[in-house]
Amino acid sequence: MHETPSPATRPAPGRPGRRRCRTPRRRILPLAALALTGTVLAGCAGGGSGEEAASDGTEPVAVATTTQLGSILDSITSCAGTTSSTVMGPGDDPHDFSPSSRQIAEMADVGLVVTNGLGLEAGMQTALDNAAADGAHLVSVASEVDPLPFAEHDGHEGGSHEGHSHDGHSHEGDDPHFWMDVARMGQAAELIGAELAEVTGDGQYADCGFQTAEELAAVDAEVRQILEAIPEDRRTLVTDHAAYNYFAEAYGFEIAGVVVPGGSTDAEPSSGELAGLVTQMNEEGADALVTGAGAGNKLVGALSAETGGEVPVVELYEGGIGPEGSGAETYADAMVLNARTLAEALQ
Repeated sequence: MHETPSPATRPAPGRPGRRRCRTPRRRILPLAALALTGTVLAGCAGGGSGEEAASDGTEPVAVATTTQLGSILDSITSCAGTTSSTVMGPGDDPHDFSPSSRQIAEMADVGLVVTNGLGLEAGMQTALDNAAADGAHLVSVASEVDPLPFAEHDGHEGGSHEGHSHDGHSHEGDDPHFWMDVARMGQAAELIGAELAEVTGDGQYADCGFQTAEELAAVDAEVRQILEAIPEDRRTLVTDHAAYNYFAEAYGFEIAGVVVPGGSTDAEPSSGELAGLVTQMNEEGADALVTGAGAGNKLVGALSAETGGEVPVVELYEGGIGPEGSGAETYADAMVLNARTLAEALQ
């Protein structure tokens, strides 16, 4: 096992989650009927379940809601020699995930709960409110990293405006999917570190947040370098839902349309919207249909078939990090793998 380096001996910035592996380092909160693996740092032997972590006497100083934030939080607490937890696991949809009563209780017991915010965790908002009422200190990250307004695409032409809705599914306000821009996740790391320092009174967390942000700057540069191989005329995407606004702005892509209206995965397009999207793709073209890895969105496959199979379906890790063995076990690895997957499909 590797010992966590002190601030004076930390290695130079690199990809978050590639080092400082000391087992158990993260505690995954127990999920009913779901064995959680793969949310530990890449290269570590494993983080263990909540019960296993509790047995070694360690208690998390903070808990994150989503796997992406959990990966960054883990990098910060590992740097500081402490433990963190993540509520969701690989494969959980952040839009509709609901925590167990035990998870709610554990959120109330930790010093800090790191949430995405801007409506992303809609399925657990009541639970988060209850945890706050029970004494949990919550910080919502998305609203603090210069959020973008939702970009709405009606299937015929691109556009960006607020307050639009499809069949009652509102798009009003800012887009919560900021983690698809690695640079913004670096801002989030500094914010989380500063919040932990304030809550615990230990300034080392702020230093570790800054260090993690530096590491993410290197990841952002790597992602950009990989995506530079994609020709300028091969950068038009149609996505399964409106989750790639930040990615498109940060890395130079155009989102020509979305299959499922809105920033969530729980809406359904009308037959007219689908027909319009097929017509648009046939007339104007698209370079790839992007969907979440393992999501199994049948509409995306149907659209590809409608266009004669000429538009490739590309699966990316958008909704969360990947399970063990996926190559996307940390946030950093997931974003680099996304870049490589998209570049291979579009070169």
